[in-house]
Amino acid sequence: MTGAVLEGRDLARFYTVKRGAFKPEATVKALNGVSFSLQSGRTLAVVGESGCGKSTLARLVTMIEDPTAGELLIDGKPARVGDRNLRSAVQIVFQNPYGSLNPRQKVGSILEEPLKINTDDDAATRRRKAEDMMARVGLRPEHYDRYPHMFSGGQRQRIAIARALMLQPKVLVLDEPVSALDLSIQAQVLNLLMDLQKEMNLAYLFISHGLSVVRHIADDVMVMYLGRPVETGTAEEVFTRPRHPYTAALLSATPIADPEREKNRIRLQGELPSPLNPPTGCHFNPRCWRAQEHCRQVTPELSGEATHKFACHFPLD
Repeated sequence: MTGAVLEGRDLARFYTVKRGAFKPEATVKALNGVSFSLQSGRTLAVVGESGCGKSTLARLVTMIEDPTAGELLIDGKPARVGDRNLRSAVQIVFQNPYGSLNPRQKVGSILEEPLKINTDDDAATRRRKAEDMMARVGLRPEHYDRYPHMFSGGQRQRIAIARALMLQPKVLVLDEPVSALDLSIQAQVLNLLMDLQKEMNLAYLFISHGLSVVRHIADDVMVMYLGRPVETGTAEEVFTRPRHPYTAALLSATPIADPEREKNRIRLQGELPSPLNPPTGCHFNPRCWRAQEHCRQVTPELSGEATHKFACHFPLD
């Protein structure tokens, strides 16, 4: 894991939940043993259903919350909430471009605000940096004095990306950054993100439930289920040869723009179990068509090859 700009070592995040006046408190293990490594210029996609722990991981990486256990490293240094020296190294772009921008601020003020808080730049320098960043993301100079409501969803997301890049971060957390946009605009924003990554040597932690988007942008993939990684590997390996049944089910649900290609949909039985009371053994066993008694008793650990690991007792061939 040498040379990693972002590294997680057995990260866990537990929450205590009150269940009523006469019931004992319960513990939700939102994350439980997540390890990963991310180098500059590469994209790690984190995928899974709602409730799998993707957003909790984003909160740890952006230092909004500290892990209950494990360690988060940025540039090899332990990262904790309140560490101002590392805070600027990781920035986030949120899912909803309509809710992530202050409607009462002009675009120029939105972009200059991170500089006001974190640097000693004067007003002229802040404006110059803001205008330079606007040009990088495809916005025109006259947009500087306009309000967010005057822009389309795609343009607003470009503003959000520009704001996240104002402090020259090393890592960008992209939390479903295109899911609220029209399909035609999604491709434009993804292409912009890939161009910026090459230009600025950025590392992306890309959080998504849409595997068609992940296929387009990711170098590596981590598939999560109920707070645990169930499969990790390069995007090519995970997409062409999924070993965990859950990964195969997610891929089978991804639309394919080829009417000639045979499509075998894997339909999972039942709903995602409650994180308050996860199944024993492999958490996926109640929904898995390959599950056997061993799966209900023993929790599988990630194993496999160096670049492709999976947590399954009876993996797919």
